[in-house]
Amino acid sequence: MLDRILGLLRVRVIRGVNLAVRDVRSSDPYVVLRMGKQEVYDKDTFSADDPMGNAEFSIEPFFEVVKKDLGDVSNGIVLGKVLPNRQNCLAEESVIRWANNKVVQDMVLRLRNVECGEIELQLQWIDIPITKVAK
Repeated sequence: MLDRILGLLRVRVIRGVNLAVRDVRSSDPYVVLRMGKQEVYDKDTFSADDPMGNAEFSIEPFFEVVKKDLGDVSNGIVLGKVLPNRQNCLAEESVIRWANNKVVQDMVLRLRNVECGEIELQLQWIDIPITKVAK
């Protein structure tokens, strides 16, 4: 019997921009990624970690593009766009494109529940070839 594993979603945190300071002079931020929601914290050694904001985004537009037949698509072609709105935390338009034989989406998320801060992310789809599964 043949089963198709869709693939893997790689999420790269590119950088944080203008993040809130939670310690005396700086912070040691890290990101917690959950399906559809991410949170940023300041890592503390001797006390509880401090929340530094959160953001939500939908991966549905990304997966709509992944499901298409992209066999003859040229490198760099824009496959879709997601605009900022009240339901997402996008700080600017997010483009879904074909790059190096992969579907890629770059996004800048404005953090909520904090005075300032943005997180730059990149989603990348990695296809997994059809595999035989023994039953």
